[in-house]
Amino acid sequence: QVQLVESGGGLVQPGGSLRLSCAASGIIFSIRNMGWYRQAPGKQRELVARLTSNGSTNYADSVKGRFTISRDNAKNTVYLQMNSLKPEDTAVYYCNAPKIFGRDPSDYWGQGTQVTVSS
Repeated sequence: QVQLVESGGGLVQPGGSLRLSCAASGIIFSIRNMGWYRQAPGKQRELVARLTSNGSTNYADSVKGRFTISRDNAKNTVYLQMNSLKPEDTAVYYCNAPKIFGRDPSDYWGQGTQVTVSS
C-alpha cells in the first residue's frame, strides 16, 4: 500500500519560512520523480516544484528563488523549503508521486498540509 504523508504546515507571518516534509512508503522511492502541488480556496491545484530521480528540478515561476525542493532517499522523504513566504502562498500543499506507466494505476497523492501566511 502506497502512502505519502505530509507534515510541517502551519501559520507563518509574511517573510517567514516553513519546511514541508513528505514521507513515502510502499514505493521504491529512489527511482521516483516527486513533486509538490498546492491548491488555494477557489483555485485549481497547481504545480509548485518537481524533483526527478536524477536530481533535476523545476519550479513554478511564482516560487522561483524562494522555494527549494530536495530529497533524502535514505529516509524516503521529499522536502519543500519555503522562504520569504507571501500571503498568496496560502494553500493546502500536496505531495505527489507521478505514476510510472505500466506499473501504477494512477498518480499517488498525500492528504495535504495547510500553509497559511498571514500577519
